Amino acid sequence: MSATLAPIELVSGMILSDEIYARIGAAIADGTFPPGHRLRDVELAQQLGVSRTPVREALQRLERFGLVEIAVGRYTRVTAPSDALRRDTGEFAAYFLGNALSLSLSRCSDDDLAELVATVDAALAGIDTGNAAAVFSAASRLGIVAARATGNSVFDTIIHETSIVVERNLRGWSGVRAEAAPRRENWQLLRDRIAARDAAGAEETIRRLYGVTPGAAQPAHP
Repeated sequence: MSATLAPIELVSGMILSDEIYARIGAAIADGTFPPGHRLRDVELAQQLGVSRTPVREALQRLERFGLVEIAVGRYTRVTAPSDALRRDTGEFAAYFLGNALSLSLSRCSDDDLAELVATVDAALAGIDTGNAAAVFSAASRLGIVAARATGNSVFDTIIHETSIVVERNLRGWSGVRAEAAPRRENWQLLRDRIAARDAAGAEETIRRLYGVTPGAAQPAHP
């Protein structure tokens, strides 16, 4: 295994299994562990400074979300997302984010609202500089911020569980393009509607950004 993970430093309140899942998942999502890469629980446990049991549990959890495939007694390796899976993930992201924004804008604090606006500003800055990675990062963060701002524990739990999956499946996809002028206009419209606490308008704009309409599954375009 060429890439390595930094040891986990346990702090009060940390849930070890969640941290291991997040560490390995992030390495898969950002390409540190690319498709086809074999993951060995012994090596991962040594790197993270933990026992093999929680590492195995994390790998099983990643398998349930399709990030790894496990052939018992043979190998555990990182999967590659298909175009169909990427389209399905984009549709999920669009509807989840739209719903989270709609709920959060109806009840979030002014500080939460400012963070939502700042996140969209980061996407706009990425578009203006032609930095597709910055746009993608801002789009990913928007879901996390919006879910937290709902004040709804179930929304927050779902985004906590799925954000790594969404990031991995959509990163580098041809649907993520920062240079298209209509996309900038839609991001600007989204910013204006968020700032105005226009819940319905923000939700509709998200659908437009991702290119989905009710009853139709289409590729995502963050």
